[in-house]
Amino acid sequence: MSSILTNNGAIVALQTLKSVNSSLTKAQSEISTGKSVANAQDNAAIWAISKVMETDESAFKTIQSGLNVAEATVATARVGAEQVTKLLNEMKTLALNAGTDGFDYDKVQTDITAKMSQITSIVAGTQMNGVNLLSTNGIDGGATFTVVGSLNREVGTAVTTSNNIQVASVDFEAGIVGGTLTAITDRASADTAVHDLEALIELAVNGSAALGSAGKRISDQSDFVGKLADSLKSGIGALVDANMEEASARLQALQTQQQLGIQSLSIANQAPSSIMALFR
Repeated sequence: MSSILTNNGAIVALQTLKSVNSSLTKAQSEISTGKSVANAQDNAAIWAISKVMETDESAFKTIQSGLNVAEATVATARVGAEQVTKLLNEMKTLALNAGTDGFDYDKVQTDITAKMSQITSIVAGTQMNGVNLLSTNGIDGGATFTVVGSLNREVGTAVTTSNNIQVASVDFEAGIVGGTLTAITDRASADTAVHDLEALIELAVNGSAALGSAGKRISDQSDFVGKLADSLKSGIGALVDANMEEASARLQALQTQQQLGIQSLSIANQAPSSIMALFR
């Protein structure tokens, strides 16, 4: 039955065209933004998950930057500690020479005093970003240098906890600069000074080794956090990024469907006019 009041063919064609246009708009959005889920309306669950992952990725990038600065801070202290160790070894050599008759004890003591002054300067000046791991009060708020190492998120909740890496000050200011060192005036005092320097060298070596271990730990953690951030970025992409090849092929197909829908609607709209032929 034909009707000039209700055109069922046009209604169907119009609904089909609207559906095609909606799909075409989504395909164009995917191609222009590069995302299949660009906002919460596209897919609320996936969008929410991706946003949490994005915040974690951003946090890990920030943590990695902090770890890189901390690594440089510890490396600065390690270099200073190694230089102190070198100077102490030179002082030990001088003291050993003074253990043999014929050496000018005053000259040896003058050289040792000069090297100890150099050590004092190194301990005081070996700092980065306001942190000195060789001095007694070189860390604001205590004797431990703390850096955020990672961020843990409890499964299914918004609760996060941070894991910290702590590096204790080796405090060469108290242990070495303020340590016991006998002044050399004769062979006997030179022998005592050698033993004193042995103890100071042990402190310096242990401190250098501790700083080296801490620096390696921070470096490894920085690498891990960086890889974790990259992994999160890949995961976010897998969730929300559009398949551009598929979107392009779908766009072409939808454009063809749109053209056919327009033609179908045009044909359906012309159908009532054919009724006029019955009245001629």
